[in-house]
Amino acid sequence: MRKVLVPTDFSENALNAIKYACQIFKYEKSEFFIVHTFADEVYRRDVDNDRSLLNELKETIFQKSEEELQRVQHAITAYSPNPKHNYNYISAFGTLVDEVNDIVNKEHMDIVVMATRGQTNDRSITFGSNTLQVLKYVDCPVLAIPENYAYHPPKEVLFPTNYLLPYKRRELKLLSDMTESFRSIIHLLYIDPIKRLSLRQEDNQEFLRQCLRKNKLVFETTPEKDKTIAISKYIVHKKIDMLVIVNSRHSYIEDMLYQSTIDKLGLHVKIPFLVMQNLSR
Repeated sequence: MRKVLVPTDFSENALNAIKYACQIFKYEKSEFFIVHTFADEVYRRDVDNDRSLLNELKETIFQKSEEELQRVQHAITAYSPNPKHNYNYISAFGTLVDEVNDIVNKEHMDIVVMATRGQTNDRSITFGSNTLQVLKYVDCPVLAIPENYAYHPPKEVLFPTNYLLPYKRRELKLLSDMTESFRSIIHLLYIDPIKRLSLRQEDNQEFLRQCLRKNKLVFETTPEKDKTIAISKYIVHKKIDMLVIVNSRHSYIEDMLYQSTIDKLGLHVKIPFLVMQNLSR
């Protein structure tokens, strides 16, 4: 059974991410964990260092969270009454990254799905602070859904790669399973002025081919030196529906996740963005 964790701050963006998760896994038996963390909300209030007032505030906000989760439950039941899906709703007094990591490890989650920005984030940036922290530090693949993104089946998937990383089978299987149901085309884009691959790159390319053998693969090469620009151009030219990036040192995501770089190049990701963490679990 597919296990999917979806953090929510009860914004429309968060609800949209939950709806996307329902659609992308509609053909699979799936268990969803909808989680709201509220430690930051409690500590933002001024309780004059009074422990009893803090405990009262925690209980008040917990009850509010439970009520909001019920509203989310009604909205999802009405939107996607899928008999293959089960839902769990969690209110947690903790920070988002810590709670998400705890649930990921305890429940052996396959993927986290969340909005690129929450309710209070600056609209001029691509990733909100919470999303950025989850993308960088949670030990699980993360699928980020842009604001107001209208669901579209991921028919065309872009996977930029330098063929230098030994990708994890579990994460590649997740990508394969997610996209196989939609008969997606996965575009493996090699960005380098030198077209010839080393023996290691050839072996890693073959590994990718084997792990994604259920999918239709297209191998592309571009001499563009700036990886972010190359990815942006390819998304537009090929009408890409989902971008896949692997989060590891010296990978493309390092450039992609810094706000200054994104703003400087004008690359605001407007399609779902899957970050694979390349971790053994």
